[in-house]
Amino acid sequence: MEAEPKEGFDPLLGWGRYGSPLFQSTLLRRDAQQRLVPDLAESAELSEDRLTWRIRLRGDVYFHDGTPLTAEDVVFTFNQAVRAQGKTDVTGLREAVAIGPRTLELRLHKPQITFIARLVTLGIVPAHSYGPEYGRHPVGSGPYRFARWDEGRQMVMEANPRYYGEKARIQRVVFLYLEEDAAFAAARSGTVQAVHVPASLASRKVPGMRVVSVPSVDNRGISFPVLPRRAAAEPGGFNVGNDVTCNLALRKAINVAVDRKALVKGVLEGYGSPAFGPVSQLPWNEPKGNISDGQPETARGILAADGWRDSDGDGVLEKDGRKAEFTLLYPADDLIRQGLAMAVADMLQPVGIHAIVTARSWDDIYRRMHGDAVVFGFGSLDQTEMYNLFNSASQVGALYNAGKYRNPTVDAYLDRAQAAPSETEAMELWRKAQWDGQTGFSPRGDAPWAWLVNVDHVYLVDERLDVGVPEIEQHGTSIAAGIPRWRWKD
Repeated sequence: MEAEPKEGFDPLLGWGRYGSPLFQSTLLRRDAQQRLVPDLAESAELSEDRLTWRIRLRGDVYFHDGTPLTAEDVVFTFNQAVRAQGKTDVTGLREAVAIGPRTLELRLHKPQITFIARLVTLGIVPAHSYGPEYGRHPVGSGPYRFARWDEGRQMVMEANPRYYGEKARIQRVVFLYLEEDAAFAAARSGTVQAVHVPASLASRKVPGMRVVSVPSVDNRGISFPVLPRRAAAEPGGFNVGNDVTCNLALRKAINVAVDRKALVKGVLEGYGSPAFGPVSQLPWNEPKGNISDGQPETARGILAADGWRDSDGDGVLEKDGRKAEFTLLYPADDLIRQGLAMAVADMLQPVGIHAIVTARSWDDIYRRMHGDAVVFGFGSLDQTEMYNLFNSASQVGALYNAGKYRNPTVDAYLDRAQAAPSETEAMELWRKAQWDGQTGFSPRGDAPWAWLVNVDHVYLVDERLDVGVPEIEQHGTSIAAGIPRWRWKD
């Protein structure tokens, strides 16, 4: 693994926030078809007013230290997560209350159908032993128990013999935290049995190992500032708005000009798929919001109809004395985003748009993301991410809605989806927010983004190791989530 968790293995600070925390159990989980199924919870029922989840726990669950898991532990976990203000968003929770040893209620401030995702991702910790050092010595009730962590080098976990579900078949797992080159060298030497590799290395043969490519919703796209440049900077000196990317015709032309299949083939070496939005390939995607891409002539027509002309013959279009030129930022340590940014710039050049590709540190990107286009990565099975990316209430803080997008119709769809009584009933509203036939945040609508690709996660896996059929992965997850189902081949 490349990424070692900085805060340790503490769910309240973010460990396992995309699901499958391994050490800890969750109330619910999703199966391979993304359907909700029980884990710790025997049942989870939403009240008629949609403000309370009533949870009934199974009675055969023990923490790794032998103590039984009760409703008090779940209540402690959720209430403490609110106080911790970690990477798992539980701000919708007003309070968690135990009704009995195995029954509890999660009471919300207002209806929020996506809160159910917290029941899938927030690992339950023991109330009796949780403390400041928990992340470095985690105790949970999951399929694996923590054995040792040599920070900066490795983490060791062992199968939990008291696990209430299907027992893990691999008894001992060692995670090595290695940089990309060192990890590939370890695979070639036979030191490791599974390793994540960039697509560029997947074609290299490694004796005794095979390539496993896992589809994902881990997407890459370009966020555009959609407001005109403000004269005054925000507190902290952040510039807001961009007088070029605020032009709707230009954003639509970019979406049409970019050849996403070519990006998959050329930058991702075929390990990926085109993306027209943050939820491509998911059940709540609206395909009617997609456009025909890789069409430079059509893109030129869109710009010409809006009054863009090459008045000085330098190949870059102009309108109202302003050139079709903008800075496109990407994080300096990310080769895939660099490749995507440069390829997109090449695709836009024949259309008359000049994208100035620029590498920056994340600190610089955070300061400039409201005024410059940025190649970002997102991708989640939780619709909250889509809500945060495009709801105008998300314009402050973090990386969400960096371009300051606002559409009252889209806001209304997103808010109504959150207040829906079920995931099924919210589905149509999530889709309408993308494109309702008239407006939406898709490329056919306001095009505040040019979504580019979904990146397959590529691994080298020992030929003797059966990893089953890996489930679709998210931004921030890996094949390791399926370790409890792995086995050695006979």
